[in-house]
Amino acid sequence: MNEVKKIINIIMFVTGTVLVILSVFSLAFGVEIPFVPTIFEIFAANIVIVLGLFLRGRFEIRNIILEYLADISYIIAVLVVFGLIFNWYHAVPIWLLITMAFVVYTFAMIFTATKIKKDAEELNKLLQKRQEKKYDNAS
Repeated sequence: MNEVKKIINIIMFVTGTVLVILSVFSLAFGVEIPFVPTIFEIFAANIVIVLGLFLRGRFEIRNIILEYLADISYIIAVLVVFGLIFNWYHAVPIWLLITMAFVVYTFAMIFTATKIKKDAEELNKLLQKRQEKKYDNAS
């Protein structure tokens, strides 16, 4: 299962990178590709979202539900504002943006929780080995 996550992560990273490079190429050489402005708009929204979540992460919210609610509310607010600024709603209804925000955030939380669990298991194994080694040396 871990391999599948890595593959999906790589595919998403490569796809995003290729779309941004294609957009830069289109802008630099004046090649008109209809979806290129939208890629830059989405890229800008993602930068604002990621930086905002990073900053929000510096402040501890003791209630995990409130933490998730603050995060998803921020994401939705950014998407709504960007949708208004860039007129996304003529092509994509607002409910779809909100649904996408929930889906992406949920996948990110599942991925993060799975990674944290895996890291904790590895740390526990290392601590167990250290304890065993310490015990063997004491004997």
